[in-house]
Amino acid sequence: MAIDAIGALLSPLLGTLDRVIWVQRHLHPPLAAQLGETLAPATEALTGPLQALESATWPDDLVFLRERLVDVTRQTLDLTGAFVEAAGSGGDPFELYRALRRFSRVQEALYPLAPVLDAVSRWFLEPGRRDDAAFIERLRAGAMRENGPRAGVLHAHNERNARGGFSLYVPEAWDGQTPRPLVVALHGGTGHGRDFLWSWLREARSREVLLLSPTSQDRTWSIMGEERDAEALRQMVDGVGERYPIDRARVLLTGMSDGGTYTMICGLQDGMPFTHLAPACGVLHLGLLAGGLERARDRPIYLIHGALDWMFPVYTARMAQEALTSVGARLVYRELPDLSHTYPRDENARILDWLLTP
Repeated sequence: MAIDAIGALLSPLLGTLDRVIWVQRHLHPPLAAQLGETLAPATEALTGPLQALESATWPDDLVFLRERLVDVTRQTLDLTGAFVEAAGSGGDPFELYRALRRFSRVQEALYPLAPVLDAVSRWFLEPGRRDDAAFIERLRAGAMRENGPRAGVLHAHNERNARGGFSLYVPEAWDGQTPRPLVVALHGGTGHGRDFLWSWLREARSREVLLLSPTSQDRTWSIMGEERDAEALRQMVDGVGERYPIDRARVLLTGMSDGGTYTMICGLQDGMPFTHLAPACGVLHLGLLAGGLERARDRPIYLIHGALDWMFPVYTARMAQEALTSVGARLVYRELPDLSHTYPRDENARILDWLLTP
């Protein structure tokens, strides 16, 4: 009975989480009402299976599983309810973003069930790897092993009420010996690395890529004044490299919004370990335009911006494209016609294809 209850809940739960990803990717304040309609059915879809799961008879050794699924489902209902309410109250963009910010906590609570439930493990993979049973078994075995380097989602002084720490994902299926690329992903203004990690985890897990998600020293990155973050980022990368072999020819710095702006500021500084830069939805800082942009010559840069961006209008990205091209950067420019000011998770696979190309 407990197994049946799990199966009855997982399908609508994971389906709802897929819809959250879609809404997050297409978040544009003028479309708030339509986006709210996408998530509104979640209450009806989840309430009945949740009640059935809670009332089922559970063996003592599976109680932890029930408690975790109940927690994840209730958090999901809270998220969808908050978003639908915000969407129906005028679509204030900051209320919409605030509701979706809960999604990282939902994923963090769900992820420990991946070694136990194949459906959850598959959900945390790119679609092309979800039917690879051998790979899923390697992930499970790696998550359960007691010897060797620590794998999975790790945190270093990175509670959500703290600044300056980082979260790290070490692929469970990796042998821990073959050098792997490193993605360093920078959150947006007022964000947190513990949350932004989940914007990249599917792809990092699927491609066996190390993923480092730092938290800025202050409420955002050092884009307006005294430099506080660059040296900390360099030390983080060095610290990860002391414990895990990194492919030093493929160290990507990427980021969203303020994180995208800081990707260029930090990534073009002398002495930084980053080989590739992929800023998303940020701006090219005036300080770089005034001097220093020549360091972008021959640098691989993947620049992403949305045509619907309401915070940093798309003409700022076109100016950046022109400036970077003029100094000889090895630029890929991706202007996405349906992207507003939100992180395009569906671009991660293309970025990794670009990063991993010999």
